[in-house]
Amino acid sequence: MKRNSIIFSDYCHQVSSCYLHPSFSRTNLSFVWFSSSSFGATGTRSFPNYSPKKPSIRDSELVHHISTIIKQRRCEPFRRILRPFESKFRPDHLIWVLMDIKNDYRLVLNFFEWSCIRRDPSLEARCIFIQIAVAAKDLNMVKNLFHEFWSKHDIDGNTSFTQFLEKIIYTYKDWGSNPYVFDIFFQVLVENGRLDDARNLFDKMLNYGVVLSLESCNLFLSRLSKVVDGPNMTLKVFNEFSEVGIQWNTASYNIVMHSLCQSSNVREAHNLLLQMELRGCMPDAISYSTVINGYCNRGELQLMLKVVENMKEKGLKPNEFTFNSIILLLCKMGKAVDAETVLREMMSQGIFPDNAVYTTLIDGYSKIGNIASALSMYEEMQGRHIIPDLITYTALICGHCQNGKVAEADKLFREMLTIGLKADEFTYTTLIDGYCKAGEIEKAFSLHNEMIQMGLIPNVVTYTILVDGLCKQGEIDTANELLLEMREKGLVLNIYTWNTLLNGLCKSGNIVQAVKLMKDMEVVGIRPDAFTYTTLMDAYCKSGKMVMAHQLLHEMFQKGIKPTLVTFNVLMNGFCVSGMLEDGQKLLKWMLDKNIMPNATTYNSLMKQYCIRNDMRAATEIYRCMGHKEVVPDENTYNILIRGHCKARNMKEAWFLHKEVVEKGCNLTAETYNALIKGFIKKKKYMEAREMFEEMRKKRLSADKEIYCTFADINYEEGNIDLTLELCDEAVESCSIDNSKD
Repeated sequence: MKRNSIIFSDYCHQVSSCYLHPSFSRTNLSFVWFSSSSFGATGTRSFPNYSPKKPSIRDSELVHHISTIIKQRRCEPFRRILRPFESKFRPDHLIWVLMDIKNDYRLVLNFFEWSCIRRDPSLEARCIFIQIAVAAKDLNMVKNLFHEFWSKHDIDGNTSFTQFLEKIIYTYKDWGSNPYVFDIFFQVLVENGRLDDARNLFDKMLNYGVVLSLESCNLFLSRLSKVVDGPNMTLKVFNEFSEVGIQWNTASYNIVMHSLCQSSNVREAHNLLLQMELRGCMPDAISYSTVINGYCNRGELQLMLKVVENMKEKGLKPNEFTFNSIILLLCKMGKAVDAETVLREMMSQGIFPDNAVYTTLIDGYSKIGNIASALSMYEEMQGRHIIPDLITYTALICGHCQNGKVAEADKLFREMLTIGLKADEFTYTTLIDGYCKAGEIEKAFSLHNEMIQMGLIPNVVTYTILVDGLCKQGEIDTANELLLEMREKGLVLNIYTWNTLLNGLCKSGNIVQAVKLMKDMEVVGIRPDAFTYTTLMDAYCKSGKMVMAHQLLHEMFQKGIKPTLVTFNVLMNGFCVSGMLEDGQKLLKWMLDKNIMPNATTYNSLMKQYCIRNDMRAATEIYRCMGHKEVVPDENTYNILIRGHCKARNMKEAWFLHKEVVEKGCNLTAETYNALIKGFIKKKKYMEAREMFEEMRKKRLSADKEIYCTFADINYEEGNIDLTLELCDEAVESCSIDNSKD
């Protein structure tokens, strides 16, 4: 989903370009002339007087003849009328004739073109013609002459630049005196990537009291931002040029801010945005959008929202690219609902989304499992006659697969092929993954074969998914054969492939083979990681081999492999399930001593075993310890404690915890509700039991058969026949579901 950021970047470039390339009219340019005190120089120089070589009497006669004939017969081809003079014509004659006809640009142009056919003009003659052309406002011709010179003299660039600049300065005063000649020279240097020469030209002009136009300086900033260390250089030049009289405009600030954001210096760009008004320059929608996009790319939601708020306070409306950036960030953060709210605001302002925006939202909803909303976006997209592309379909297919709706995913896949879109490796792999997770290995392999027939090459990820699917089906031998096939095809097995096979071996109880596989990994140069060790440790824990599991932890430390919190939680759960609560407590203390912060899962394992032992004092102490360490309890924490208190008949504590759960918006399981209801009934607190029962029914959770019977009897005795029959139906349905599960 990188298209939004790419579009935004292109847009900024286009906007900058319209500032950087003014129409070639003198009225559009803003030159600044300074005295020495204006910019702190020791003194300004005067442009030199032009003093060309003097012609001889014979040369003067020839120049006079040529000047007279081209003036009198200007409408005739110069090749014909000047043929008698060709053998005598030298480069110096060109300059002397130009001195005589310089006020007639059309004549100058024709004569210069005639002389160029004969031979390349001297550098001095070229510069003289450039000065005349600038004075005549034939700026396209001027740019072409500059570019043509660099294309011919690009080998010895430094010498060429110095010589050219000297001649331009030398011919300036008497042949044109239009400062825009230096501007065009500067622009051509920038366009040819000669940024050092351009900077030298800028500094040289300061010595003559000339500051180049803002448009040229903006072009320089824009090109400078694209070189190595561009953002730092751009900011440096931005500050230095300000000191010598460049009055930067909004486009200038936008160029610098965009450059800073591209290099992740968003805070600095934001500071520049805040300084714009103080420096007398009003930010526009692009200014704010640049910083907003920068924060979006860095995932800094709160700072981005602050800039959006500031933008609105200034009366500026977010543009298409602002909205696109915000939507993309919100979707990346799993806030697709908020992203759709932004979409609606965008549409209310008359800005309508394109394929990229809809696809971003479809992908966002798919990743959080909200397939209904993803499909709604897809239908809205089609309703607006926006054609879905491969990325759109892949996002939908991925979302359906993640939610176990493989048949619907396959339907979308076939629909995509029908409308002429070609699936790529990622699309096929996504659907193969869906079938593997659904346990439909044959269909997964059928897709794999179809993929190959289409000329697509399955990658390591594709094969790893297939290996995982086979392992989950217990087909370890077939998975091994597939690994062999991968090697034969030249694919290098990565750590994920090995871990997948090892996980399959552990799940099927082949721990010995899993240990051998881990050793094989090291032989072929694949270093086992924390996941490898944690998987094997989990298998040892589940088989009650806690000594072996503990040894693996020590081995990890010896090899410099940092255990994850999951590693410690696996070991903790193993100790607790094996009844080794003292070892579990020691592990918890060790973690805290080493500043390894446990999470709710770590504490839940201990609490659960204390509850099973009916030691609610110890379980409560663990719960309090969580609070002291600022570990937030999860839903499982509350379910464990409430069931524990119900089992110990501590209904007051259970009731108090239930209220806390409701206030926090957490959910209780059907098992917990059953425990609460039975506990209250045993205490003869029927009102509380009924309240729990109704709450449970509202959440569409099924109660035990015994509870249904109890409340059916109560309602029957109270004369609530309809409710009694309804409860009987629910009880029958609940029992039939339970039987089908069995």
